[in-house]
Amino acid sequence: MTLANIKGPAIFLAQFMGAKPFDTLENACRWMADAGYIGVQLPSDNTTVMDLKKCAESQTYADELKGRCEENGVAITHLSTHIQGQLVAVHPAYDKAFDAFAPAHLHGKPEARQQWAVEQVKYAATASRRLGLDRSVSFPGALVWPYMYPWPQRPAGLVEEGFKELAKRWRPILDHYEDEGVDVCYEIHPGEDLHDGVTFERFLEEVDGHARCNILYDPSHFILQQLDYLAFIDHYHDRIKMMHVKDAEFRPNGKSGIYGGYQGWVERPGRFRSLGDGQIDFVGIFSKLAQYGFDDWAVVEWECALKHPEAGAREGAKFVKDHMIHVTDKAFDDFAGGEVSVEANRQMLGLA
Repeated sequence: MTLANIKGPAIFLAQFMGAKPFDTLENACRWMADAGYIGVQLPSDNTTVMDLKKCAESQTYADELKGRCEENGVAITHLSTHIQGQLVAVHPAYDKAFDAFAPAHLHGKPEARQQWAVEQVKYAATASRRLGLDRSVSFPGALVWPYMYPWPQRPAGLVEEGFKELAKRWRPILDHYEDEGVDVCYEIHPGEDLHDGVTFERFLEEVDGHARCNILYDPSHFILQQLDYLAFIDHYHDRIKMMHVKDAEFRPNGKSGIYGGYQGWVERPGRFRSLGDGQIDFVGIFSKLAQYGFDDWAVVEWECALKHPEAGAREGAKFVKDHMIHVTDKAFDDFAGGEVSVEANRQMLGLA
C-alpha cells in the first residue's frame, strides 16, 4: 500500500459564476487565489468560463485558457460535465425540467438533446487532454430513478433493462475517453442511476469493468442517504479518482426523514452545509484517502442552506489546508529497529 499526498485546496466554480466578483473567469480565479485556493475546477457548460468545443479543437485556445487561470493564481484541476452528462440519459418524466440544461433550440427535442450532450461530453475528453488533465467529472444521467422506491412493485427486468441502456449510451463515450487518456469520474449522487455503491457496481458490470469508469467521491450525498461514507472508501478506493469536499448534516425528526417531505433545503432534515458546519468526519476521510494513495485534488464544492457563498469559500480553503495530510516517508518506530538479515531473523526464531 502506497501513501500519497492530496493536492489542494481547489474549488469548483459552478456555484459562484454570475455577478461580480465572479462575472469573468479572470475575476473568479483572482478572488479564489486571494481566498487561499491554488486550483479551480471548471464547469464546461458555462460559456463565461470557457468555450468547450473550441478547447477541444484548438491547442492554442487550450493553452490560452490555462494561462488565463495561472496568471490569476490558480491551476485548472478538472473539467466538469455534470450538466451535459445528466442529459445523456433522461427519463421522459424529467424532459421538461432538464430542457433548461440544453440550448433553447433543443428544447422539446429529447433525441437531439441527447446527441448534443454526448458530443459535449466527448469534447470534454479531448479538451482535458489538451489542458494536460487526465480525469473529468460528470453525472451519468438517470433512466430508472423514478422507480427508486418499489411501489407499485417493479416488474421483473425493469432495473436491468435500464442499466443496460445506460451502459449502451455511455460505452462509446468511455471508449473515446480511453482514446484520449482521460478518466470519467461519475459523481455518485441522488437523482442519478448511480447513487450508491450497489448501483455503481451494476453499471460497472454492464460496461465490462471499463478502466475509464471511475468515481468522484462526495460524502455529503452519502450522509443524506445514511450510507457509511468511510466504509465506501474501503470498498471502492481503487475507483475513486476525484473528490468533492462538501459537508452535510442529517437530523431526522418526528415529521420528516431521508425523503425530506418536499421541503426546501433549510427545512429538510438532511441538508448541505459549509465545511465544518455539518457532521461529516473529514479527519477520517482524509486519513483513509491518504492511506489508499489518493493523490488528486481536494476540491471544495460550496452548497449550503444557510451560509453566504463567499464566507463558505473563504472558510473552506483553510478547512481543507487544516485537514490535508503530509504523509510520512518512514515508520514512527524505525528508530527502534535492529539488524536486518535472514541470519538475525533465524536466530530470533531459534533456528540458527
